[in-house]
Amino acid sequence: MIRIIMRGCNGRMGQEIAKILQGDEQAKIVAGIDITEATNNGYPVFTSFADCNVEADVIIDFASPKKLDEMLDFAKTNQVSIVLCTTGLSENDLMMVGETSKQVAILRSANMSLGINTLIKLLKIATQVLADDFDIEIVEKHHNQKLDAPSGTALALADAMNEVLDGEYAYNYDRSAERSKREKKEIGISAVRGGSIIGEHEIIFAGLDEVIEIKHTAYSRAIFAKGAIHAAKYLAGKGPGMYQMSDVIG
Repeated sequence: MIRIIMRGCNGRMGQEIAKILQGDEQAKIVAGIDITEATNNGYPVFTSFADCNVEADVIIDFASPKKLDEMLDFAKTNQVSIVLCTTGLSENDLMMVGETSKQVAILRSANMSLGINTLIKLLKIATQVLADDFDIEIVEKHHNQKLDAPSGTALALADAMNEVLDGEYAYNYDRSAERSKREKKEIGISAVRGGSIIGEHEIIFAGLDEVIEIKHTAYSRAIFAKGAIHAAKYLAGKGPGMYQMSDVIG
């Protein structure tokens, strides 16, 4: 049985993961970390990793960058792997994560959906074939409460395609700032915020007389929870290093 500490256990994703794991015979949550304590989780909840004395195999983190160092220290001291789902990390945060991965296994992904991560694989193939003759645009849509724009997923999609393109393409987030034609080696990224949209990402390859559109729509947060659980099962027992969802899919 894989023992999981859920950071952000009382948030929407933490509750979704707990619900899915109720019927899972391979993994369970043994403790939670959250800024608010609760008594009906079915497992002990701590406001700090410093207070947590529960043994575990993997931490699933769906919280915020705040007190990231506290979680990383706990993971190193107790040799616990981390599925890092939190976005909005600073350069300093990423440096700390990289250093920690030398001692424990860390899987970091901007989007835990198996569908999105399969899409990334498909985009790399499409980019190799189409980039010379097609312009590339990304349109992402999210709910009106989302703070960051563009989404971490949109940037991950752009980075995956740019990796194939040897990093030669620039990202254009706002064409209203400059009156000029589109550059050939650019990827346009547009963000839409409204209503309760869970998440939608559309990649457009626009060529002469033909357009190819590849789209992923999330109808429920459960897809991210399922992906995180798959990642936790994959990561349990793995040696130190940085892992990706592509490793899980592979």
